[in-house]
Amino acid sequence: MEFDYEPGRYYHNDTDGRLVAEVTFQSLHNGSVLALDHTYVREDHRSQGIAGKLVETVIAHAQKQNAKILPICPYAKTFFARKPEYADIVAK
Repeated sequence: MEFDYEPGRYYHNDTDGRLVAEVTFQSLHNGSVLALDHTYVREDHRSQGIAGKLVETVIAHAQKQNAKILPICPYAKTFFARKPEYADIVAK
């Protein structure tokens, strides 16, 4: 699944234009920190790893900007707690 980008948001809509999945984030400290504040996957698309792919998309975005990520939403907090390989990108 590929995601579309708008400032502060990656998302995917189905062919009918309905939201399937999204992750939103706010830019803080002049863009040096991205606060990941919301992750959503529509119920009929859950348990397919889509939320993790969304977070990984934000990680790649942050890396390109030399930014850190501040996980705020529960999913993002759990994601980073379970993935120590991303510890260096988490804002302290």
